[in-house]
Amino acid sequence: MKHLLTIALVFLLSSANICEEYKATVLSVYDGDTITCNIEVGFDIYKLEKVRLSGINAPEVRGEEREEGLKSRDALRELISDKQLRLVNEGTGKYGRTVATLYLDTINVCDWMVRNGYAEYHSY
Repeated sequence: MKHLLTIALVFLLSSANICEEYKATVLSVYDGDTITCNIEVGFDIYKLEKVRLSGINAPEVRGEEREEGLKSRDALRELISDKQLRLVNEGTGKYGRTVATLYLDTINVCDWMVRNGYAEYHSY
């Protein structure tokens, strides 16, 4: 019973964004600003989340921007796929996705995407 209460508390706290920083492993990269990852919420419990990178906008992988969108997506994949990152949760976006800044060691992934020409800074 005590174990179940601990698990419930961890999920409740992670949903409330009280604990803002997590370890995350990237499972897939949709485009230059959207990924899916496993987020470690504590006690060896993981939560599968779609995450929007905070403060940037990358070209879309469909439509007129497709060519640049694929370059952006592939660069992000090369940088972070199958790697463990530090995820700083900044809340939930308008489509229900977690919005976060990602760090690969000391590299701010969002800044890296902009510095290398794969995204632009954008506020929502």
